[in-house]
Amino acid sequence: MINEKIDLYSYFGIERKNANGGYLTAYARETVDWLLPKSRPAMLVIPGGGYSHLSAREGETVALAYFNEGYSSFALSYSINTPYPAPLLEACMAVIYIREQAEKYHADPEHVAAVGFSAGGHLAGMLANIPDEKEIVEALGNRAAQAKLNAVLLSYAVSTLGEYTHSDTCRIITGGDDGLRERLSNEKRVTSKSAPAFIWHTYADDVVPVENSFLLASAYRKAGVPFALHVFEHGWHGLSLCNGETLNGTADDCLLAKVGKWFPLSLDWLNARGFSVKVKR
Repeated sequence: MINEKIDLYSYFGIERKNANGGYLTAYARETVDWLLPKSRPAMLVIPGGGYSHLSAREGETVALAYFNEGYSSFALSYSINTPYPAPLLEACMAVIYIREQAEKYHADPEHVAAVGFSAGGHLAGMLANIPDEKEIVEALGNRAAQAKLNAVLLSYAVSTLGEYTHSDTCRIITGGDDGLRERLSNEKRVTSKSAPAFIWHTYADDVVPVENSFLLASAYRKAGVPFALHVFEHGWHGLSLCNGETLNGTADDCLLAKVGKWFPLSLDWLNARGFSVKVKR
């Protein structure tokens, strides 16, 4: 396995300034002797944590789950307690890095997706909708065009910075600037150029209300962009994969494990969009 950590600021030659993140961990397969090389879809994993920390349950564990399904996987450690634009800049740098280094990681640059959880879902949503904001283009120039995703997966994501937002997520990413609430509210930024989305949530989520996903799905519908929406009845916020790696083995786990169907459903949805392992000939 290729397993390495990349300093994105160093790779792009950008001053880190107040950023404390911007590191990407790669999980990719080596070439196997006697077998034809393969081109693999790429998955960027963006953990949640309210922009105040990074949830370990939503990072490497998820990246390895997609790795085990044939993906070249990458987990992003983005800046926390740091307002816009640093987290979005780091996410854009991650996607561009994956494309520029696709040959090294046997990744298909035409099939790059991101999966984000909670506040990480907000960041993934910005990546899917506004990777070409002025601050990003100013920092990355023409390379910013490579930051556009081919698909995005949003897991109990903070999608709105309006009525149904998560207050700490909103406060940190905007830095208390009310003018940014409109710009960074993902349901207000969906356009025909947005990346197709797989959206899932639980009705019982009492941290990030399910209305976040309803509002985003409605915006996708109005913009004419393909999406899938799955709402599960039971389950608290932050379930991640809902399996033995991310649950505690309690009596409720049999009920919560059913929510884990989101993962194979996401694989089916991605596969239908061309995300599959292909033999190079």
